[in-house]
Amino acid sequence: MKRFLLAWVLAIGLVTSPWSSTAFAQSTTAKVLVLYDAPPNDPYTKLGFAYAIMLRNLLGHFNSDVTLAPVSSYTAGSVENYQAAFYLGSYYDNPIPSAFLADVAKTSKTVVWFKYNLWQLAWDASYGFTARSGLTFSSLRGLSAAPSSSNPAPDFFDTVTYKNMSMVKYYAYNASTGVVSADPDIGVTAVADSTKASALVTIKDSKTGEQAPYVVRAGNFWYFADLPLSYIGPRDRYLVLCDLLHDILGTNQPVLHRALVRLEDVNALTTTSSMNTLTDYLYSVHIPFSIATIPLYEDPLGAYNGGVALTIHLNQATGLKQSLNYALARGGKIVMHGYTHQYDSTPNIDNAVSGNDYEFWLATQNRPVDEDSQQWASNRLSAGLQEFSSNGYTPFAWEAPHYQSSPLAMKAVPPLFKNTYQRAVYYTSDTPDLNSGAPNHDYSVGQFFPYIINSDYYGQRIIPENLGNIEYNICSIDPFSCLTYTWNDLYTNAQYALVVRDGFASFFFHPFWLEPDLKTPGLQDFKSLVQGISALGYTWVAADTAQ
Repeated sequence: MKRFLLAWVLAIGLVTSPWSSTAFAQSTTAKVLVLYDAPPNDPYTKLGFAYAIMLRNLLGHFNSDVTLAPVSSYTAGSVENYQAAFYLGSYYDNPIPSAFLADVAKTSKTVVWFKYNLWQLAWDASYGFTARSGLTFSSLRGLSAAPSSSNPAPDFFDTVTYKNMSMVKYYAYNASTGVVSADPDIGVTAVADSTKASALVTIKDSKTGEQAPYVVRAGNFWYFADLPLSYIGPRDRYLVLCDLLHDILGTNQPVLHRALVRLEDVNALTTTSSMNTLTDYLYSVHIPFSIATIPLYEDPLGAYNGGVALTIHLNQATGLKQSLNYALARGGKIVMHGYTHQYDSTPNIDNAVSGNDYEFWLATQNRPVDEDSQQWASNRLSAGLQEFSSNGYTPFAWEAPHYQSSPLAMKAVPPLFKNTYQRAVYYTSDTPDLNSGAPNHDYSVGQFFPYIINSDYYGQRIIPENLGNIEYNICSIDPFSCLTYTWNDLYTNAQYALVVRDGFASFFFHPFWLEPDLKTPGLQDFKSLVQGISALGYTWVAADTAQ
């Protein structure tokens, strides 16, 4: 049974200023430069690149042409070739080329600066930062004390408020190892001249009540106090960035909130009763839906078949085809969810059964599979499509098993599928080495999206899933299903998604939760969630036609 990924970790103002602002019409392609830190021969050499990929993905929602480059490679005047430039300050005191600092100080093009190293611009009098922008930069603030067993959660600026929603930054401390999982640092700015600059969003220390600007704007210059691409989640300040990109790029996007629902891991063993019950309900309330279907069922070790290996092709899956046909006549559309949704006869995290294991990533060793290549992945995708087409079905989108594939496998998708419908994991190399602590090692970052990404880093068009899924703890029945995530949790995520002006509320649901032997309130919770999302003002749409 599929695990749910709770969270993947690793404001507009108008002011008069000589730092002018340019709005880009939605019909105009915005040329965008994304600069990132890449300190040489360092464990964090590629971390900035990982964040740059994430920002590039978000920019893929817009009509944009994005260039990624390390800030160290910047040459004088380059910013003038772009309509907007972003600098991701992820590495403390990384030397910033004087050419970039000088250009930022004088350009009229949009510049967005994140987190670290602003002091190299603001504290050098030759750049006239405060006189021109009306902003001051005073310091960095982080944890108020080192965490300890007696004080495991020292205070820091942890809560961003945006559109009346409080977004709490992720924090975790392991007392046994001393490891802190968090990104507590912020750069502290202040508005010195309100005719030139304004604070658009605030952040506060929830224990002391102290506040500081989180996003400030001085005409064409924007500053984010931290890096909202770290430790992201569905209730995180990441959503602030997702929404403000509309203002940064001048899209004039109207408010438009849509909802999507997908039935998940549908395969040869999914019962027709569970599928038909969900189909009947959605049809009765006029909600279109998607069906993430696994075309070839494999249980090579007989984990669920008394130790006897079992393979079921789609043409043999009579019940599955009956369910699909019934659903297709009532608003359902098919998504191809893996070829087998498992790798081979070797358990790849669980038990090698379709729907449980990874297919395009060796999860047991956190690396690509031995056969990994674009051609190998393409062959599997094509075999899955053949299973569908030979039975009269045409999937409108691809969804990677467990949302994770190798870089080469993801590159195999766009030639075969116009759409994907998923979250995704991104890498700093096509052949990533994630298990090394050596300098220059690779990074992977998981990312969800609140809106459609027209083209991501690997060229995929992504229809979003951003709320998660209902989970019940049934460890006593299935040792791989020990999480609890309620319909109320997803409903809360949907409330947060409203802060993005064109944000979706998109979730998935496993039909097996309706099986009587599991003894869960699956159907009622599913209905409660659908009704709750509707009451928030979302409009249910079909994923295959969403633009």
